[in-house]
Amino acid sequence: MASPMLQSFPPLIAPGARILILGNMPGVASLEAQRYYAHPRNAFWRITGALFGFDPAAPYDDRVAALTGARVALWDVLRHCRRVGSLDSAIEPDSMVANDFGVLYATHPTITRVCFNGAAAEKNYYRLVAAGPSLHYTRLPSTSPAHTAPYPVKLAAWADALTG
Repeated sequence: MASPMLQSFPPLIAPGARILILGNMPGVASLEAQRYYAHPRNAFWRITGALFGFDPAAPYDDRVAALTGARVALWDVLRHCRRVGSLDSAIEPDSMVANDFGVLYATHPTITRVCFNGAAAEKNYYRLVAAGPSLHYTRLPSTSPAHTAPYPVKLAAWADALTG
């Protein structure tokens, strides 16, 4: 029996976005909640809250407004894939379909920097997405609880890339 086909979310983006943060594919908790980075141990909202001055425990819509208000957009590399569980390593490679970055970059030409939330997002972007406009690309340590780097290490790397 085939794994279920999973569908990612639309981008969280506002006019004037300068930075695009790309995950690979939402995990189980996020897909169930229909919200980015819904797993309680994922450090994404804690890190971005610290960097952009909002409460990481605020209601989801408030966090999204604060992030997009800081000219930061959020999306995933994959539009569809098959996977059991949440691990990127469990994604069936032949099931991966990338989101349409050509349309995103054409619609939001102010994006100058793309930050990958982990190695899988970077790997799949370069494998599946045609070369886009001239952008600055940075791979950051994953905010996933599966990536065991200590929080201060993750926070410092994200701070250098997003606010440096």
